Amino acid sequence: MSDDKPPSSQPQQKSLIDRIGHFLSGEPRDQDDLLEMLKEAHEKHLLDADALSMIEGILHFSEMRVRDIMIPRVQMHVVSKTISLESVFPIAVEYGHSRIPVIEDDRSKVVGVLLAKDLLEYATDSNNLMVADIMRPVSVVPESKRLNVLLKEFRTERSHMVIVVDEYGVTAGLVTIEDVLEQIVGEIEDEHDSEEEQYVQKSNDKRFTIKALMPIDEFNEYFSADLQDDEHDTIGGFVIRQIGYMPKKGDSLEYRQFRFEVLHADDRRVFLLKLKLINEGEG
Repeated sequence: MSDDKPPSSQPQQKSLIDRIGHFLSGEPRDQDDLLEMLKEAHEKHLLDADALSMIEGILHFSEMRVRDIMIPRVQMHVVSKTISLESVFPIAVEYGHSRIPVIEDDRSKVVGVLLAKDLLEYATDSNNLMVADIMRPVSVVPESKRLNVLLKEFRTERSHMVIVVDEYGVTAGLVTIEDVLEQIVGEIEDEHDSEEEQYVQKSNDKRFTIKALMPIDEFNEYFSADLQDDEHDTIGGFVIRQIGYMPKKGDSLEYRQFRFEVLHADDRRVFLLKLKLINEGEG
């Protein structure tokens, strides 16, 4: 009798191998069972944390729709089709985007897209042209489109940005191919992202827009607060814990002198929060 393999390790190994074999055999499995098996593989160091996170993202990916990840209309950086190219150069530099939606009357009506590379031809001589003269057609998709379908369209049409419209055809927001891929691989930083993260955008003395990734320590320093959370390091994690479930867009939380509202979230993460400072007893 050989003692090459410790008897105590065999049941666990057999359990995992049997489950993988059962899955590969083609027999139906629900998603919860599959995720449980993958998490067990991670605990046994057969799958690293990054791979597990990506697989979880892929499993949720086909269930998500454009409305779940779009940048809301109010947060879109846009230019009017009637402004001159001479005037749009400093705007394009300030935004730092490769593509900028072009509007007609207001943000609810996007009529084209301005590519930064198209501006280069007119860097020395704009020839009194307007944005409307060089803008390109824009792709439009409904809020209900599934992300896996949109990703295929991005690939086949070689497009990088689409405008999202509601059931009435009014602009609701926009989605880029980067937004879609981030649902699988996580946050992607490009050459336009500043080295020092800007977490807070101030609207006035009482209203702010905050990235959910803002560390609680930095939040406390910025707002002279003393929020504490032993389980989370970010303000997004703090809000999730206080609410008690994964919030969706529009969900809100009042905590001491702060009123948080979720502006952008999916079924796994919170991305953007609106913050209002309230007086004691106002809530």
